[in-house]
Amino acid sequence: MRVRLGILLSGSGTTYANLAEACRDGRLDAEIVVVIGSKAGLAGLHKAAAYGHATVVASAADDVTAALRAHRVTWIAMCGWLRFWDPPGDFAGKVVNIHPSLLPAFGGKGMYGLRVHQAVLAHGTKVTGCTAHLVTGDYDGGPILAQSTVLVAPNDTADTLQARVQLAERDLYPRVLAELFSKPASPHFGSNPIGKPPA
Repeated sequence: MRVRLGILLSGSGTTYANLAEACRDGRLDAEIVVVIGSKAGLAGLHKAAAYGHATVVASAADDVTAALRAHRVTWIAMCGWLRFWDPPGDFAGKVVNIHPSLLPAFGGKGMYGLRVHQAVLAHGTKVTGCTAHLVTGDYDGGPILAQSTVLVAPNDTADTLQARVQLAERDLYPRVLAELFSKPASPHFGSNPIGKPPA
């Protein structure tokens, strides 16, 4: 049975669109059954309508959970979701997020989008990247599944760095989800992640 994938987003929907294309071209054996936006009018919801996916506007945690259950979702991908949502028991271990840094560095409440890349540059970090992880109750917490590294260039701005990290995200996220979906009974990778930065 194909995975019934739910999407949570709060912005433009570029990460969601990448996963939608991966579903279309067969890289992901999944069907996106609902796209939940944290507020009305989001560009990501307009993208979802163009793809023909069902959309729901919900920001309260209980409403998010109710919408996912109503659409019989079996896995959830966070795609720039900025609201706090602690997956209840029936979704535990079935919610994945992609974060634009090498967690645990530059993660936590308030660390999203350009803020992350500004912090990376301000800290003088030479290597950054992105992290796919399972979602638990903490912001950017949960077991790390895989990471991809991106070198910080001397002339980088937050915008140029973000663009390169997003390229890494678009490669990593579908690969991680595909691996998870192929092993639905054992979503935790433990000490054998899909990919990790070089030592």
